[in-house]
Amino acid sequence: MSASSLHASATQLLEAWKPVGFDASLREAMLAFLGSAPRGCLREHAPGHITASAVVFSHDEREVLLTLHPRVGRWIQLGGHCEEGDETVADAALREATEESGMTGLRMDTELYGAQAHPITCSLGVPTRHLDLLFRIVAPPGAVPIRSHESTDLRWWPIDALPDSADVLLR
Repeated sequence: MSASSLHASATQLLEAWKPVGFDASLREAMLAFLGSAPRGCLREHAPGHITASAVVFSHDEREVLLTLHPRVGRWIQLGGHCEEGDETVADAALREATEESGMTGLRMDTELYGAQAHPITCSLGVPTRHLDLLFRIVAPPGAVPIRSHESTDLRWWPIDALPDSADVLLR
């Protein structure tokens, strides 16, 4: 891993992504952020950093796996910080999805699924901003999630019956 390989992968993902409306503005803001922050994919960049998120769907795509995040207090997609062993942001998203779900055999689309920005006090202990790059992942048939220490709860939710506190991008 290098800060430069993560930075290059985030930049390439955002440049290839062709959103409309608000997402187009978010794309431009994230590219501007990366243009001014060579180490902006690493947690150490306190003003904000790129994070890797995974929207995990069941094999039939009728359910989505959400975690009740202990710090955020809402049901959200899986994901987290890029780490030393991650060559790309996509690698980080798949690693996070595997670690947080306890499931193997996950299949990931390599193109960007979406993006979000969240103010948060993360593991740095100071207010920062997570600039989430989201990837679409599909679990194999029969996959049973196992809650990790990073989650208060973890479960499948029907796409059309998400909890009121859910904050997940579905399209």
